[in-house]
Amino acid sequence: MSTVDIVLAGARGHGRWHLDNIRRLQDKGIVRLAGVCELTPLGADEIPDGLGTPEQSADFGALLDSTGARIAVICTPIPTHTDLALTAAARGVHMLLEKPPAPSYAEFRRMADGVAAAGVACQIGFQSLGSHAVPAIREMIAEGAVGDIVGIGGAGAWARPESYYRRAPWAGKRRLNGVDVVDGVLTNPLAHAVATGLALNGSARAEDVTDVELELLRANAIESDDTSCVRVTTAQGRQVTVAATLCAEEPGEPYVLIHGTRGRITFWYKQDRVLLQRADHGPEEYEYGRTDLLQNLVDHLTDGDDLLVVPDATGAFMKVVEAIRLAPDPTPLPDTAWRLLPEEERRVVPGIDALVAAAADTLALYSELGAGWVPPREVST
Repeated sequence: MSTVDIVLAGARGHGRWHLDNIRRLQDKGIVRLAGVCELTPLGADEIPDGLGTPEQSADFGALLDSTGARIAVICTPIPTHTDLALTAAARGVHMLLEKPPAPSYAEFRRMADGVAAAGVACQIGFQSLGSHAVPAIREMIAEGAVGDIVGIGGAGAWARPESYYRRAPWAGKRRLNGVDVVDGVLTNPLAHAVATGLALNGSARAEDVTDVELELLRANAIESDDTSCVRVTTAQGRQVTVAATLCAEEPGEPYVLIHGTRGRITFWYKQDRVLLQRADHGPEEYEYGRTDLLQNLVDHLTDGDDLLVVPDATGAFMKVVEAIRLAPDPTPLPDTAWRLLPEEERRVVPGIDALVAAAADTLALYSELGAGWVPPREVST
């Protein structure tokens, strides 16, 4: 098998994870890092050992041309995704595009349609959908392990310091210089909970979404939301409710919860861990492997493997992003609803951990669970 040359656009921040992953695959002889696109070139100390001296340029198209790369990994600010993806597609370069794929549904369609017209492969970076737990859970559902599925919940209680919102000009923004960003808790850090819940419900495509209800709030001094919940009504007749916060008291592992008439399945998607609880059985716990999405893209090009996360498989997620984009600005929580942990320099919403778990458990929104700091809902798209 020949080595596949790669260009990485965006090598700082989350891009560092991609550098390490590319090094792992390069050590196996699968890929070679041919170029890095950054506005400011990486210093020698920023390039992991073993990756050599890749060509560097701030001009993405020129770098693709000069390196002849077959694959581009795009891990840049959200508003740049569509234009960079189309730049790669115009050159016949396949891509792994970080989530969220775009800041609006129109930009998503422009990207997806342009990539399809160019005939190149595009993988969207929802790593949780590479988990072998996903097909295993689908098989459990198909076999009726927990009876008929009545709905799906998702819960994410994370913590981020105030400095998290100072890491980049677009962090925590809904718009920047008149351009949509939509960097909220449901669309970026805990986007996997939304996308994975929709996928396990069998409603991953845009046409599977019939209604979106939102409660968008913030404890931090930002434009976007950091404590929110969404309830998606799907064409299957089931609801997918995801509650998320970056202001947890005790941060925990996010999970998706499949509710059946005779049991439930809990999937801790970052750990590839599954708990099956069903009538007349003791609890059963499983751990699964995971297919790396970049390796899957390479295997698609070299061996014809099916891509795991094509753009249209994120259409339902993008309908949620669009509803959040069009919603009124998030409501600031009253000062009485949050407190600052000075030693951690982060804001905490007391009681939010239990509220997030209850939303996933009952498929109810914060307001329906008695959270007094939620204003009357007006948003339904």
